[in-house]
Amino acid sequence: MTRQGIAALGEVMVELAPTEIADNYRLGFAGDSFNTAITLARFGVPTAYATALGDDPFSARILDLLLGEGIEQTLVERYPGRQPGLYAITNDADGERSFHYWRSESPARELWAHDAQRERLERQLRSYSMLYLSGITLAILRADARTRLLAFLADYRRDGGSVAFDSNYRPRLWPDAGAARHAIGEFLHTATDIALLTLEDEQLLWGDGDAGAVIQRHSEGAAGEIVIKRGGEPVLLFADDRLQQVPVPAVAGIVDTTGAGDAFNAGYLAARYRGARAESAVQQGNRAAAAVIQRRGGVVPRDYFQQAMAAAGD
Repeated sequence: MTRQGIAALGEVMVELAPTEIADNYRLGFAGDSFNTAITLARFGVPTAYATALGDDPFSARILDLLLGEGIEQTLVERYPGRQPGLYAITNDADGERSFHYWRSESPARELWAHDAQRERLERQLRSYSMLYLSGITLAILRADARTRLLAFLADYRRDGGSVAFDSNYRPRLWPDAGAARHAIGEFLHTATDIALLTLEDEQLLWGDGDAGAVIQRHSEGAAGEIVIKRGGEPVLLFADDRLQQVPVPAVAGIVDTTGAGDAFNAGYLAARYRGARAESAVQQGNRAAAAVIQRRGGVVPRDYFQQAMAAAGD
């Protein structure tokens, strides 16, 4: 089978992001895997997004956004009478964000829950050379749906596909930390080729004291590449059985760190998709993250992003 492009799996929500005016919010659409899909498409990678939406006006606007970004929509399920989840962002003085969610009835929670839908989606996903998902993707699914997804990814990898996974741990989405450790650990250990991790999340979920413990735990699994993002500290890259540190350029005027990790992942995967070395992929990921943290919201305007990447040399 000839495979091409990257398909991201997950949830897109209505986003309320603060503006420069106090108590004023801008309406947009975002979600971790959705943000990564948009940025992948902006890097020119053939991209699809797999999710479920309703038949409401906001779902229609999300489909329009996918179309405008050149993202394939055939993997999107529609559920009559449903509508996307909602979240609002608040930022502290340093740009660090907190999230407030209204998503319990999100149609994306139905992914892999129904046989006909699942079988159709799995057939379509097999045509892509790489699949991308996150711990948030897992958290919104029912336990039995996660089991079916894990089995599919194992078969997909045996058939030559590659899976990239960001653990992206959000405690409030899980019944408890033990459930999250079991699910995320299982996917990382058995169904992941490229692990895109954040040290803070790993420490929160596993209680690791340092990045060495993270590398040790995940290097024993399926992932041949492990990337550990550490904010402004050098990125740790374990690839080709070698560990190295890749510096993160200083960024002035940080406004909002929402979406920084998602943009990094897109920059990294876009570079690897085109055959770049892992170290060069980290550098492109760093530039993509730097571009988004100087604007508010999970997804920045396309013209701004393209100008920022051109100025950075991409």
